[in-house]
Amino acid sequence: MSIYELQKVCTNRRVYFGARQFWRGMMKNTMTKGTIKIMITMNTPLHFTNLFTHVTRARLNNILRLATLAAACLALPTHALAQSTCPEDLDGSGYVDSGDVSLVLLASGECPVPTPSISFVNPSSGPTAVFTAITIIGTNFTGATSVTVGGVAASYVVVSANTITAIALAHSVGAVDIVVVTPNGTVTLVGAFTYFVSSWYTILEQAPNAAVVPDAAVRANIVASGFPWRVRDNSSGIEMLLIPGGTFTMGCSPSNSYGCYSIESPNHQVTLSKAFYLGKTEVTQAQWQAKMGSNPSNFKNYSDSPSRPVENVSWNDIAVFNTATGLRLPSEAEWEYACRGNTTTAFHSMPGYPNGTNDDSLLGNIAWYYYNSGRQTHAVAGKAANAFGMYDMSGNVYEWCNDWYGSSYYSTSPSTDPAGPSSGSYRVLRGGSWFNYPNVCRSSYRGSVDPDIRGSDLGFRAARTP
Repeated sequence: MSIYELQKVCTNRRVYFGARQFWRGMMKNTMTKGTIKIMITMNTPLHFTNLFTHVTRARLNNILRLATLAAACLALPTHALAQSTCPEDLDGSGYVDSGDVSLVLLASGECPVPTPSISFVNPSSGPTAVFTAITIIGTNFTGATSVTVGGVAASYVVVSANTITAIALAHSVGAVDIVVVTPNGTVTLVGAFTYFVSSWYTILEQAPNAAVVPDAAVRANIVASGFPWRVRDNSSGIEMLLIPGGTFTMGCSPSNSYGCYSIESPNHQVTLSKAFYLGKTEVTQAQWQAKMGSNPSNFKNYSDSPSRPVENVSWNDIAVFNTATGLRLPSEAEWEYACRGNTTTAFHSMPGYPNGTNDDSLLGNIAWYYYNSGRQTHAVAGKAANAFGMYDMSGNVYEWCNDWYGSSYYSTSPSTDPAGPSSGSYRVLRGGSWFNYPNVCRSSYRGSVDPDIRGSDLGFRAARTP
């Protein structure tokens, strides 16, 4: 290194700052600055046993290199380093010397060890009786040696330094801590996971199936809810799927052949703040008869009648069934949200049309309606499901909703969890039936009828709050 290059290095403020600390550390030990200078000048070996007793060999080598650089800087004439404003005179002594150089070396000893941390857990809750797959998000998980949920060791996989997947085993009700142990430390997130009782259902599938729910974001929202995706209601035997909360545009979706009715307007944003369960299919004749002891359906004398939707039931009849089972009807907003499955078109998704379609001629892919039904109902789940895994949301039978009907309700509807008018004369019907043309089978179509009315095209789909 030339004298010029050395001067450039030595006039760097960080070099002076560091060298100052280095020399101050030296001054606290047995050797004086003068002795060190003389020893360096005479090429005499330095013995730093006392000074660096607790320093690693690698760090000692680095310090020795800095010592050599600092000594070289100090050997330069002061006037070669100092400028008229003396910016390198860090300690204000009036000289650019070892006191300024030593200010740089503030840190000494072992490098800090990165300890683990937990930011959040997804999902944050699960049933007591079965396992729940969870994802732990945080930092510095590399080499994790243990994960416990509520004091119970969990099987786990370290996906990355920031992510661990684990299985929360069966546990008693309540909030529990999650603990992650790594070679560099232990971290605990207090009350990170909550166990709840799931006595009303039997779990069929904990996590959503990508073949049924193709949207990764929807699957993530289902998992994040903490509730199992596919369950069977123990009281009725009805298979139900979890619909995650979300926001959608409710209202008019015309098809290529049919416009909207005024009662479908204005279009408005609706947020459903909570997840809910909805029947994968319309309630069947077999499910109704098993609970109610009789079958009121008009189409009940066919070989496949047990699998056809129950019909000829009024809103008030269904209220009795729901009281016996603990189920309920969906709100009109819940129904349209579940029907659309993240589409904005007249008809929901179908094979070849993942974003839905406005083409009336394609309705037969998802619905039994006027042109293909043979003027009767058909066994449920005979057509393609939507992106939530729901069958027969269009056609087969009309589906009662819980709401009172209001022709202008959309103009005053709350944006979050609308439940319909507080009173009225008619209850809402949705989805169209085997008897209707495509215009009535659109996702946004609204029907209404007296809650006492029964008909061979009137059925329902059950819902339940987790």
